[in-house]
Amino acid sequence: MKATIWHNPNCGTSRKTLAILEETPGVDLTVIEYLKTPYTRDKLVQLFRDAGVTPAQAIRKMGTDAEERGLPEMADDAILDAMAANPAYVNRPFVETDKGVRFCRPQDVVREIL
Repeated sequence: MKATIWHNPNCGTSRKTLAILEETPGVDLTVIEYLKTPYTRDKLVQLFRDAGVTPAQAIRKMGTDAEERGLPEMADDAILDAMAANPAYVNRPFVETDKGVRFCRPQDVVREIL
């Protein structure tokens, strides 16, 4: 099974999710460090839609100025534009497999699509 994780190595939840993926037999894993290789806006739209979350639900508030900028109260299009311009605004990790996409908070949610 192919799996892609949008990963931040500085995030404990992201590291734990990655460990689950690495320990699962038969997983062909792609790791995208999204701070180095940012999301496209279209990819964000697809990930959020497939994971069943809104852009506002996927905002990373801790460690960013998202709340000070009013990002959580903005329209989806404005949030997506901000996230595409600054991937640090996207909470993590997201994982995509043939079985779907999950916003893996907590990390064990990834097991639903393995």
